[in-house]
Amino acid sequence: MIKRVLVLFGCLLGSFAVVFGLPSALKLVAQPYAYTLAEENSSSVLSQRAERIDSTPHEVFRLYSDGELVGVLSAKGELDSFLQSTYKELYEAEYPGSKLALGTDVYLISEQSYMTYENIDEAIFSYLKENRLFTLRCTGVEFSDENGIYAEIYISDEDLFNEAMNQYMSYFIEPEELALLNRGESTPPLKTYGSRSVGVTVLQTITMQPAYTSPDNIKTTAEEVLDYLEYGENIEREYYTVQTYDTVAGVGSKNHDLSATQVMNINRDQITGTDQILSEGMELCVTYFTSPIDIVVTKESMKKEPIIADTIYQTDNTIREGEIHQVQVAVDGSKNSLYTERWINGVLVSGSLTSSVDTLQPINEIIAVGTMVLPGTGTGSFRWPVDNPYISCHWGCYYGHRAIDIQNAYDRYGNIYAADRGVIEVNSYNGINGNYIIIDHNNGYETYYGHMNVPSPLEEGTVVDKGDIIGQIGMTGLATGPHTHFFIMYEGERRDPCDGFLPC
Repeated sequence: MIKRVLVLFGCLLGSFAVVFGLPSALKLVAQPYAYTLAEENSSSVLSQRAERIDSTPHEVFRLYSDGELVGVLSAKGELDSFLQSTYKELYEAEYPGSKLALGTDVYLISEQSYMTYENIDEAIFSYLKENRLFTLRCTGVEFSDENGIYAEIYISDEDLFNEAMNQYMSYFIEPEELALLNRGESTPPLKTYGSRSVGVTVLQTITMQPAYTSPDNIKTTAEEVLDYLEYGENIEREYYTVQTYDTVAGVGSKNHDLSATQVMNINRDQITGTDQILSEGMELCVTYFTSPIDIVVTKESMKKEPIIADTIYQTDNTIREGEIHQVQVAVDGSKNSLYTERWINGVLVSGSLTSSVDTLQPINEIIAVGTMVLPGTGTGSFRWPVDNPYISCHWGCYYGHRAIDIQNAYDRYGNIYAADRGVIEVNSYNGINGNYIIIDHNNGYETYYGHMNVPSPLEEGTVVDKGDIIGQIGMTGLATGPHTHFFIMYEGERRDPCDGFLPC
């Protein structure tokens, strides 16, 4: 009896569960379905409804931009067609032969989904076009060194880069020589004084490969590429206004010690030669190239150089002490010297003597003296005050410049020599010419040597011979680069050393 009652009670509970519990169970199944659709309908940048959940999965294509879902495409093929048509419409004229792709931060993800979405392909394509979320196929040019890639640009055509590169290299090497060396041929050997290029290279590695980037990043003209090769990302420029009497060399001398050739290179639109007459008021760029690459040119240079005659002193008991007689006049000899030079971006950085052939032997000067004491009277003839002389700024190369600035082409801080024998008259310093020496040659002549690196160790009153070291080249005082500020005075009148005194 009790068992029968328990069975009836269990059936009653089961019926109760069927009547009151089934709707709740069905509700638990339906709720996730409704929630998922609502979530999908609010998760993208563009409004797009998730219309239903299917019983089997299918492939969908989600388009993202900067990590945000833009929308779900109906098919990948529609995107491909859109990119092709947009390329023809917007980019083909300026970038022929290219191909359009999605932007750098835009990507498409394929996945399997049970959802079926509203078709908003046109809205997605309009969003991409309005925001220009595209990249174009182009050529990426990478610049690298031993530390890896340090710069990269994008160009529409490799020929543009080659054209700009040849133009840039022509600033530092003659195009005919560059063509020969690029073909593996040698330039003609030197038959007279001058120089020739025997090698050219780029210190860095340049590689080209297909790439995609925003159209705004692509350089489409040789002029744009050339500007990058000249200055890289540097957009700062310094300018100088030409004054009365300025020369090309003078402008360079007053601005960072640029050479006349450097001034010409960076102002090639206005200056065609280093001897060009400048007009007052011209605006010239004085910022030299800040290129991402270094063009190294190896040159052979043949120069005619003097062989400085020595002075030989002979005692003569018939001559009173302190008196001198010139027995034989000095005549300098000459030699042909061949140098190997290394130039980087148009600037001479080093040079070494390869060979030398004497072409005229010197005749030594012979002086008869009453004693062995070195006389302090000059010969009246002068030698260069530095080795490997190069005049960076001639007499009058800018207004008020009444001297010549002489550099040692291969040793920027090399020795300074007495141009003739005499006595140290002044060893001093001033704010314009820095450390300087004046030598009195006791024959009406005096010579001046300015911008010495450090004060000369020779005391005033010291007797020096022609060719004695009196100091080192420097840039003390007002100087933009190491050189010797040199001039000659006769009877108190300043004279140009190149006016019959030195073989300028």
